[in-house]
Amino acid sequence: MFVSFLLEEIASQPSSWSLAGDLRVSGLPAPGERVAVIGCGTSYYMAQAYAALRESAGQGETDAWPASEFPVSRRYDRVLALSRSGTTSEVLAALSRVSDVPTVAITADPSTPLASAVDSLISLDFADERSVVQTRFATTALVLLRAHLGEDVAPLVPSATAALDTPLAPSLVAASQFTFLGTGWTVGLANEAALKLREAAQAWTESYYAMEYRHGPISIAAPGRVVWLFGPAPTGLLANLAPTGAHVENSPLDPLADLIRVHRLAETLATARGLDPDHPRNLDRSVILT
Repeated sequence: MFVSFLLEEIASQPSSWSLAGDLRVSGLPAPGERVAVIGCGTSYYMAQAYAALRESAGQGETDAWPASEFPVSRRYDRVLALSRSGTTSEVLAALSRVSDVPTVAITADPSTPLASAVDSLISLDFADERSVVQTRFATTALVLLRAHLGEDVAPLVPSATAALDTPLAPSLVAASQFTFLGTGWTVGLANEAALKLREAAQAWTESYYAMEYRHGPISIAAPGRVVWLFGPAPTGLLANLAPTGAHVENSPLDPLADLIRVHRLAETLATARGLDPDHPRNLDRSVILT
């Protein structure tokens, strides 16, 4: 039986998270610094999650930017770049415009141009991936960042294991549409979940701030469709969803571990639809612009 690289990488996340939790690194933002976090695609969504976590932890103003939109004229104390490949053109271009500000990057490949583009480089080479679809590098980077914020990340490992062991409901596999919702730091996870199903399985997906969902998007909720909430549901939202007939997912797992369940769903749907989960159409490991 063929086993995709994606499936193997999804399953390895507990061990990768454990390694990340034990790392001692330098160059990451210090409390009180005003920080910009840049990335593209999945890395940008992890940047969104980290920015919200850092601010809620009281460690300083933190903005997440797509690398292509980074406002180089805005004053920051440090710029953090996330890039699995270390070759993404927009990330390298943004860093080339930064001057007189400490820069640090987290990557899976320390031998790429990114190494010479920043002051400090953090390598998560043990979390690198062969699949184009990014899973374990992104989540492992966020575990590292959560640990740096002072969080005890040890409980995340059994939570990740539970996410791997929990069966996916048949109504998830049969669904025709998926909406992912988050609040605070889990908005980034909701955006990433929608991306995973789009790129791996060509699914119809959307993502929203949970409190914004009732301001229009709830109109598409219906039987045969899924509404997936990361973290506690806002007051009254589950009651609003009940009459729609949509399947609602709201796991008690840590939201980052719950994202693993979305990874599994993406791989399952891709395989069921006869798609190659390691090489989605029109996508490469890195966007390199000429």
